[in-house]
Amino acid sequence: MVSPKEYDKIVKKNMPRSNTVANCARAFVVGGGICTLGQVIYELLLIWDFSKETARTLTSVSMIAFGVLFTALGIYDKLARYAGSGTLVPITGFANAMSSPAIEFKSEGFIAGVGTKLFAIAGPVIVYGVGASVAYGLILWILHMFGVTLF
Repeated sequence: MVSPKEYDKIVKKNMPRSNTVANCARAFVVGGGICTLGQVIYELLLIWDFSKETARTLTSVSMIAFGVLFTALGIYDKLARYAGSGTLVPITGFANAMSSPAIEFKSEGFIAGVGTKLFAIAGPVIVYGVGASVAYGLILWILHMFGVTLF
């Protein structure tokens, strides 16, 4: 029987070494590249005379579409293996997280596969987002009742 301390020594000895600096650099460059792409889309939309509000919306929709498209083509997974957390930029990472299980289980049918798995990861995010919104709204309402205005 191996003791926990001996086991830890064995694991540390056999664990592959990680180059933290290189991993951080790749994450920074890829994450920055994704953000830069979003900014370029936004700026182009402004040049094409879209309002700021419309440009913001179209930029978000475009980034979501790119995230889903690259996930469906298998590009996003390869990029994630290379860049690690750099691909967790909120909008494209969330699009990837939602579409990946749906694409993976499409062979099980539209209802049992795609419909069931589509919200496997997004469901908890939506639930906690709505719950937090209600809690924050109640806090602001109570503060407003006492004459405190934050916004």
